[in-house]
Amino acid sequence: MYILKKSLGQHFLHDENMCKKIVDQITIAAQLNLVEVGPGGGALSKYLLEIKDINYKAIEIDDDKVQYLNNTYPAIKDKLIHVDFLKAPVPFEDRFALIGNFPYNISTQILFKVLEWQTQVTEVVGMFQKEVAQRVVAPSGKKDYGILSVLIQAYFTAEYLFDVHENCFTPPPKVKSGVIRLRNANNPYAIDSFPKFLSLVKTAFGQRRKTLRNALRPLIAPEQLGDEIFNKRAEQLSVADFVTLYNTYFKK
Repeated sequence: MYILKKSLGQHFLHDENMCKKIVDQITIAAQLNLVEVGPGGGALSKYLLEIKDINYKAIEIDDDKVQYLNNTYPAIKDKLIHVDFLKAPVPFEDRFALIGNFPYNISTQILFKVLEWQTQVTEVVGMFQKEVAQRVVAPSGKKDYGILSVLIQAYFTAEYLFDVHENCFTPPPKVKSGVIRLRNANNPYAIDSFPKFLSLVKTAFGQRRKTLRNALRPLIAPEQLGDEIFNKRAEQLSVADFVTLYNTYFKK
C-alpha cells in the first residue's frame, strides 16, 4: 500500500462517486490526448484507464506511487511518466487535456505551467484548494480577483463546477476543496507576448491598494500616467481592460 507524504501535499480521494464525477467532467472525444497530473494512488486513474480510444498519460513524481501504480494497475505501464510535473517537458506534440487532483502546495505553480503550455492545452479539469479555485474564476471587483484570475481568464474560460467535502479524502484536509474546468479560448485577446503581459499584471497587483498610477510607475512612461485609466486600482480592471492597458501603454 502507498504511504502518504506531507511534503508532497498528499490527500487521497477515496469517495468513488466523487472520483467518477470528476472524471465525467472531461470532454471525451476519439483520440483525445489526456494527461493526468499526480495520479497518486490511482483514484482517478482507474476510471481514466477504462475510457476507450483516448491517448492517456500520467505524470507522477513520487517513487513509491509509481511502483504502486505499476503493480496495481497493469494497464498504466508505459503510460506513466516519472518526473516532477513542474519540470516536465510537454507530454504530447499535439494538443492535449489535463486532469488531476492537484497537490495543493503547488497548485498555483501548476496553473502557471498550464499557461506556459496554453497553445496546446485544450481543457483542464482539476481539483484545487477552494480558495485557489475561487481566485481562478473570480470576476473583476471581487476581493479574490487577482493575478491568477486575469492571466487564466485571458486565455481560458473558467468555470467553478462543485465543492468536494473534506470527508471524501484520506486524511481529511484542513481546507475546503473545489473542482474547476478551464477551456482554451484560443487567445481571444490576441496577446502577443505572455511574459510581457504577465509582467504588467503582476506589477499592477503588486501594490493592489494603490492606484495604477503609483503601481505601474516603473513600467509606464510618466507622461502617460495622467490618463483616466490610471486613477483605478488593479482589481477594478476587467481582463479586457488589462489587455487594452497592455496594448495601449506597455506593448511597445
